[in-house]
Amino acid sequence: MPVALYALTVGAFGIGVTEFVIMGLLLQVSGDLGISIPAAGLLMTGYALGVFVGAPILTVATRGLPRKTTLLVLMAIFTLGNLACALSPSFGWLMAARIVTALAHGTFFGVGSVVATGLVAPERKASAIAVMFTGLTLATLLGVPFGSWLGLAYGWRATFWAVTAIGILAFVILALFVPKARETAPLAPLSEEFAVLARPQVQLGLLITVLGFGGVFAVFTYIQPLLVELAGYSQEAVSPILLVFGAGLVVGNLLGGRWADRSLQPALIGTLLLLTLVMVAAGFALHSKIGAVVAAFALGAAAFATVAPLQMRVLQQAGGVGQGLASSLNIAAFNLGNAFGAWLGGFVISHGPGLAGIAPIAALVPLAALGLAAWSLAIERRSARVATI
Repeated sequence: MPVALYALTVGAFGIGVTEFVIMGLLLQVSGDLGISIPAAGLLMTGYALGVFVGAPILTVATRGLPRKTTLLVLMAIFTLGNLACALSPSFGWLMAARIVTALAHGTFFGVGSVVATGLVAPERKASAIAVMFTGLTLATLLGVPFGSWLGLAYGWRATFWAVTAIGILAFVILALFVPKARETAPLAPLSEEFAVLARPQVQLGLLITVLGFGGVFAVFTYIQPLLVELAGYSQEAVSPILLVFGAGLVVGNLLGGRWADRSLQPALIGTLLLLTLVMVAAGFALHSKIGAVVAAFALGAAAFATVAPLQMRVLQQAGGVGQGLASSLNIAAFNLGNAFGAWLGGFVISHGPGLAGIAPIAALVPLAALGLAAWSLAIERRSARVATI
């Protein structure tokens, strides 16, 4: 794989740390700021909604810029947002800073996906996306456990100071290694790009992404209280278990990319089915210490095995002209799913059966995504048959 692809991976790592690290700090943030755990979980929801809003706006606003310039501008926004998080004096300021940070997320991964697929041969496009998203998985494998430990040892603000430093490093690496030569494609009319979003298969792909990840984040957002209060671990044990979860992310992400390269449609259905089954099983496994560790790895692997198939499905259906916007919107769809999942988990804690009910209830969400994916593929096959008559 080209060096430029790994530069994108470093940028993805930085963004991934700031997105996910709050989940290892819920108890510290809630205690320091005097808010409930579900309220602290809304910091994940706010970030995800910031991604959802920022992706289309910044994608359109930066469409005339060279892609490398766009990536650097977005990384600067990300870094300044994390600096604001570290300096936030209250929950309201922290939420606002998280949203500002999130604005860059969707467009970075959207533009990065297009850049990544342009760096490799056609038969390796899904794997290239998976390599870039490895930064996201490594953020969970290394960044989130370290951030959780740092927050426990020195306070949650120290974690955001560390993420600010990661952002500066990522900016430098992107500036050095992402080439300029691949950034000069003619600019299509904006109306043509937006016309792609009217395609039913693109709309279905975005909805499948929302539901595919919604259930995951109903569990993942509350992983710290689940491990402490349900499985019986100490707070100090959360960071090592997050390493296990992150290892699952890396394995699932790479395997999902390879599967999608070989056969996209079976990969789409297979990964969503696997995710649903794993979440059902997690509802039982999270009640024991050993089961919780196994569930953490399996949930990470199943969740990120879906990333490359879901992203490639939308890119495939968007075609050439609208790929940048569609790609960014699919990243926004991932994060809309994250926001919905964080809300769903909090609702189950506050108004439903509590922590024990999160995983089994959340499993219904990827099950709905699986049904939509099967329907979408059936429509596509039927249209293909009609076209050959």
